[in-house]
Amino acid sequence: MESISVSCEAKLERSASAGLTGHPSYDLRWLPVLERGLSHPTYLLTASSAHGQVVGRLPLALVASRLFGRFLVSLPYVNAAGVQTSDPTIARRLIDEAVLLAAELDCRYLELRQEFAVEHPALTAARTDKCLMRMPLPSTVDALWDGLKAKVRSQVRKGQRPGYDVRWGRHDQLDPFYAVFAHNMRDLGTPVFGRRLFAAILDHFGADAELCVVRDGQRPIAAALLVHGREVTEVPSASALAAYRPTNVNMLMYWHLLARAVERGSQVFDFGRSTRDGNTFQFKKQWGAEPHPSVWQYHIRHGSMDAMRPDHAGNRRLIELWKRLPVWLTRVVGPSIVRGIP
Repeated sequence: MESISVSCEAKLERSASAGLTGHPSYDLRWLPVLERGLSHPTYLLTASSAHGQVVGRLPLALVASRLFGRFLVSLPYVNAAGVQTSDPTIARRLIDEAVLLAAELDCRYLELRQEFAVEHPALTAARTDKCLMRMPLPSTVDALWDGLKAKVRSQVRKGQRPGYDVRWGRHDQLDPFYAVFAHNMRDLGTPVFGRRLFAAILDHFGADAELCVVRDGQRPIAAALLVHGREVTEVPSASALAAYRPTNVNMLMYWHLLARAVERGSQVFDFGRSTRDGNTFQFKKQWGAEPHPSVWQYHIRHGSMDAMRPDHAGNRRLIELWKRLPVWLTRVVGPSIVRGIP
């Protein structure tokens, strides 16, 4: 191997122009998205052969705030990024450089969000309590419908009965999407990402990112973001207003999301991460999704990786307090808080 080099903004913009990858999580367009949407400095570690051929890479973003400290993550908001190579020796070299970068940036820890574990002496902790839920897709929408369980089809039909309006778009649907998303995040007790993040996704991913919004009359009641790769369509964010969930609006929306992925020619639909056997796990499983490994590995320099988890004892009271705040206030103060949480 010739070298491993650290590249910054100008090169990232050129690399990101390569476009679609098999899975959208591994698309380098996330790097300019994170720079613009969350103001995170980003880094790309690249392993090159003696002939100059790229044989591995590791994208990283610095998540920093006065409130929580500094973290080096691959990648924030994204479920799976991490080391991208099939060669264990190259993987170790990339992690060597990431460990050095974490020390140079004085980070509390390095977090690698991956689908597999990489052996490295600096990676001394891991989270495997969640899994990625993925569903193989047929080639036609009719085959998709026929492949669903009878109970799921019945729930979709129930969602269709009120006559809700389902619209697709991009920037024209951003405001209604964000209204539903922010409301749902408040109900969960989680600070909401800023609207700017989703605008950046739409800008940098172009036609490979789109929004689905379900309305009751003029009121948006459910919404989702889809990002398409060559082979996989992923739903990074989806929400429905709690008051409308008894109408099965969520089932209606997910049917449209899956059908859209089939229409795009995707082979797999990625529902995102879930805690095994939890409520969202069961929701995704009923559609036909199966669990796949999600391994988040850590090089810890200061403190603990658990301190930032929502289920940490010190955070539970803050979550309950957040749920009581008015939505407008969470939209004002939430983005500046959540951008500092890895």
